[in-house]
Amino acid sequence: MATPTAEADLNLAAIAPVVERYFAGFNAADYCAVAALFEADGVLLAPFEDPIVGSEAIYTYLQTEAIAMQATPVEVETTPGENGSHRVVVKGRVKTRLFTVNVRWTFGLTAANTLQSAEIRLLASLQELVQLNQG
Repeated sequence: MATPTAEADLNLAAIAPVVERYFAGFNAADYCAVAALFEADGVLLAPFEDPIVGSEAIYTYLQTEAIAMQATPVEVETTPGENGSHRVVVKGRVKTRLFTVNVRWTFGLTAANTLQSAEIRLLASLQELVQLNQG
């Protein structure tokens, strides 16, 4: 079930601590800490990229592509999976040096509360993305 809340009231730590640590590390530009949250074969599915597999590759990607970005989670939804795993969907926005865009993150969590996957989708129309590119 989706839980829309005011940004200040969103308590990711109580809902999904590993997801809260993902956002805390991302916003602190601590990409090593973010990458360490993933399983050894964990996957980051970033917009316009091939799957990025493994902690080292995820760290390298974030170190190159995520500089000066800030992610703001706004809404969260959790769904239990098999064998103690679960899925956490977070909607929010990412601010870059040039623009802000609405984003949806879908996290696949293991029973041990580590990240098996994180998929990042831009919630923008093609026209909005083209305008960002021209902006």
